[in-house]
Amino acid sequence: MRVRVKICGITRVEDALNAVEHGADAIGLVFYEPSPRNVKIPQAIEIANKTPAFVSVVGLFVNAEPDFVREVISQVKLDLLQFHGDETPQECASYGLPFIKAIRVKSDTNLVQCAKDFSASKALLLDTFTDGVAGGTGHVFDWNLIPATLDKQVILAGGLNAQNVAQAINQVKPYAVDVSGGVEISKGIKDAAKIAAFMQQVYIN
Repeated sequence: MRVRVKICGITRVEDALNAVEHGADAIGLVFYEPSPRNVKIPQAIEIANKTPAFVSVVGLFVNAEPDFVREVISQVKLDLLQFHGDETPQECASYGLPFIKAIRVKSDTNLVQCAKDFSASKALLLDTFTDGVAGGTGHVFDWNLIPATLDKQVILAGGLNAQNVAQAINQVKPYAVDVSGGVEISKGIKDAAKIAAFMQQVYIN
């Protein structure tokens, strides 16, 4: 089975369409004010409405107020929620939509326990731990920290780009990979050539 691809931090319709044109399975919209890739609801509505069928639109939240999450869900056509903060399993499951839980991995992270705690999630998204930053740092973590027998599908994130994604797929064998900064000209602005190069490296596996 081929590895799926999510291109996250989409802020423009043209970037979403470029991602889809090159074979992305999902796009990510960031609803987190401190992020340079943050989107406002009207912007997100336009992107989601113009994303073609059979491409998942994922909404990313970081310790968001429940009322804000519900407001986004009521207006933006999201297929999947992604929680990138300290949300509990109960909070993640409370919105009536499938979700994935991001785990910022460091040397003492117990991923087996995380998989048990978030058993209702569709997958664990494994990202790099950087103190004080929720994600999107562009840094790679030690993939050897991922147990080979983890009882949950893995979405691999953290510093992926066209130069290292093939190695990442060969080593980790994830269900999917997630890229943001690795396909950008500047934060939040994607580069069609970088997307094409990234996807080419995914497809060689």
